[in-house]
Amino acid sequence: MPAATDILDISPVVPVVVLDDTAHAVPLAQALQRGGIHTIEVTLRTSVALEAIERITGEVEGISVGAGTITGPGQAKEAARAGASYLVTPGSTDRLLDEVADTGLPALPGISTVSEALRLAERGHRALKFFPAEPAGGVPYLKALASPLPDLSFCPTGGITPDNAGNYLALPNVRCVGGTWLAPRDALAKGDWGHVEALARQAVSLG
Repeated sequence: MPAATDILDISPVVPVVVLDDTAHAVPLAQALQRGGIHTIEVTLRTSVALEAIERITGEVEGISVGAGTITGPGQAKEAARAGASYLVTPGSTDRLLDEVADTGLPALPGISTVSEALRLAERGHRALKFFPAEPAGGVPYLKALASPLPDLSFCPTGGITPDNAGNYLALPNVRCVGGTWLAPRDALAKGDWGHVEALARQAVSLG
């Protein structure tokens, strides 16, 4: 099983997706792979998310499937049972961190302040999600963290676009970014997997 820090190196852009139809799960993951991206974060924001994770892990080889937006009791275990290979939280409470740790899966716990980052570092975390990236301070904020917190690496998510992703990726403490633009709802609805593949290829070139 990869360490949490290894997750940050799979792709310069981690697709953060919201799926409303499980039929989209496998072709979406395959299109991302054809474009050179080998990870996907399926957010637990819809009723079909866990089934989508299960289908991708069972039918698409060579892709790391993360479960994102883990916020409540039981979600971490449910995601683990569905086959998720890593877990992502938007924030970090003691109870949530304990539940995530109990699964044994690597995790990217979310932070938006220095105190939260220090608290997670005390618990042994070195790979963190920075969320919501743009509203929380963006590139200048993460740049300011690099010197006092040199051992921490971040995956900023929230407001990341193809236009600003490169600015984040140029920072020494950013190893990947999370992006929702790789799975646009209109492309999923139309089954336009060629468009998804093209977006993935463009995202890979950012790194």
